[in-house]
Amino acid sequence: MAKRKKSSRKRKSTIKLPLSVIITLIIIVAIIAGVWAALHPYEAKYYVQTWTEQYLGWPARPTQQPAQPIPSTEGSDNLAFGIPGPADTIIDREGYALGYIEYHEQPAWVIYHMTKEEATTKAASRDDNFREDPQIPTGSATLADYRRSGYDRGHLAPAADMAYSIKTMDESFYMSNMSPQLGEFNRGVWKDLESQVRSFAISEGDIYVVTGPILPKTKKKVIGPNEVTVPDRYYKIVWDRTPPEKMIGFILPNAGSTKSLQSFTVTVDEVEAETGLDFFSKIPQPQQEQLESTLTVDAWQWQ
Repeated sequence: MAKRKKSSRKRKSTIKLPLSVIITLIIIVAIIAGVWAALHPYEAKYYVQTWTEQYLGWPARPTQQPAQPIPSTEGSDNLAFGIPGPADTIIDREGYALGYIEYHEQPAWVIYHMTKEEATTKAASRDDNFREDPQIPTGSATLADYRRSGYDRGHLAPAADMAYSIKTMDESFYMSNMSPQLGEFNRGVWKDLESQVRSFAISEGDIYVVTGPILPKTKKKVIGPNEVTVPDRYYKIVWDRTPPEKMIGFILPNAGSTKSLQSFTVTVDEVEAETGLDFFSKIPQPQQEQLESTLTVDAWQWQ
């Protein structure tokens, strides 16, 4: 019987770790990851979301179920025509509703209904009672975040729009309604736009306003201990509900400007494309498409 030839191939040497060592290494890695996530909750949340979106294709943002609005103690119709987009916390107050994003420590959107009567009623004066919002479960931005930052605590729902009652004025000063704005922007062209919107409410009689920062996917510039995102741009949308109905959008850089407000006008569709939000989703689709794709600057009464 012929003998089998021995294989000339050398077997590769392998290092075999005991199962107990492997389990111990896994536990150590898990502990380190857990400690890092506890110290950096927003960053950890963001990386999990980004990974699942890019590599698994899941719509992971936000990670939890869409937040249900925290209702106002008073009846409000701020969200009667839909929630503009997902958020970590949605609060519906008497004067305005907002969708708060923890990672950015500010809202992605603020929405409110304003009538001619509200725009012309001055029942409360500005008290500048800036303070943290107790209804944000993880805590809102703080006064310390803005202190000596070089940025204003820029209102999204303007205090002047909330002057029709003491309560609405007071609630406009929650830090959850603020976004970091350069002084020349906040006290300049943004203030002019806020005044123009009140003028629209008076001339048209019944409007909805949606406003907010255009938030980046990743933070580029931040302020304060809570790393509040500094947006590059802001948007504002106005829906005139008095027939013939119309909509108008604005996108402005977070900078001073001497340009006319008309030069910043865009369609609502353009604002949706920039923000990823869906405004007034409960309007019947054909009407919504017509209103959001049309821009008629001359149809509005400008100051």
